[in-house]
Amino acid sequence: MITKEQFEKALEERQTREVREKLREGCVAVAGLGGLGSHIALMLARTGIRRLLLVDFDQVDVSNLNRQAYTIDQIGMPKTEAMKQRISQINPWIELEFFQGKVTRENAASIFKGYPVICEAFDGAEEKAMLVNTVLEQLPDSVVISGSGMAGAYSSNLIKTRKVMQRLYLCGDETYGVSDEESLTAARVSICAGHEANMAVRLLLGETDV
Repeated sequence: MITKEQFEKALEERQTREVREKLREGCVAVAGLGGLGSHIALMLARTGIRRLLLVDFDQVDVSNLNRQAYTIDQIGMPKTEAMKQRISQINPWIELEFFQGKVTRENAASIFKGYPVICEAFDGAEEKAMLVNTVLEQLPDSVVISGSGMAGAYSSNLIKTRKVMQRLYLCGDETYGVSDEESLTAARVSICAGHEANMAVRLLLGETDV
């Protein structure tokens, strides 16, 4: 087992002092811990931010294993608990907060209040729209990064990050969503997750352009 000091020293050797100081105080919320959100959460934990809020209502299922960051022994566990377990094996010193349940228009603002960056990683279009609209309307100090279009086996280069408005970014190809005609693969979903995680890091560093 390594110490917190050893973990921090390793990060300091790979991040400049200015970047490390900003990321060390970074706080991000991840809404949805499926194929997109589970990988976002792990990337941010590896980056060494201070606090992470993990939000999901579901449990790990065998159908998740083809693209989500869980393991066979975690089947049946709440995704928040399973992700806590995974993160503890990477960065046990990160501050973790949890919400195990459904996010609604009525409770979204109270759940995500205090988080300057919110990564949206829900499955359904209605849930995505609800969270984005609620953040923009009720949380003026928060920026939301949303995923849109990561299904299929199309070119990786189609997945991009776009600034839609002052406090809204979209990551994905914005075309190929979940449907009966499209596959979901670990590689393409993870690419989109990388875009969201990277944009979250850039926002923590004060970089708002894409």
